[in-house]
Amino acid sequence: MRFVSFHRPTQAVGQLTQPWYPWPYREGLRIDEAMHPLTIMAIGLYGKELPNQNGAPLRLVVPWKYGFKSIKSIVRIEFTEEQPVSSWEQAAPQEYGFYANVNPNVDHPRWSQARERRIGAGAFAPKQSTLMFNGYGEQVAQLYSGMDLARHY
Repeated sequence: MRFVSFHRPTQAVGQLTQPWYPWPYREGLRIDEAMHPLTIMAIGLYGKELPNQNGAPLRLVVPWKYGFKSIKSIVRIEFTEEQPVSSWEQAAPQEYGFYANVNPNVDHPRWSQARERRIGAGAFAPKQSTLMFNGYGEQVAQLYSGMDLARHY
């Protein structure tokens, strides 16, 4: 599945000032990932309509993947026969793969992903071990059984 964000440079001026970035933002999931019970299509937040800064009108939430897979401001969803190319794959293919599963055993080319500082813990809080699949391994590991997760990052 391919998800596409809005593209309105006159309203979102950052889309004008980043010529190196392939707007509109695009992400993709396999159909089994998209249908998993942990995958959420959010239209609201805290009982209210989803605000623009949180991804209105529609935001994808995939908690076992790195945050960039949770595309905001979705305006189009497409079913594809072939794996779609995501924006980060297009912008930096040597650094970002299609799957983007949280995997502490596979480092990003420029930094280790084995340890993390949790949001809200403070800038000087100690880092802790990153959990496989962001701690959702029991629920999602079967989606990737038999895959080389170092190759399919």
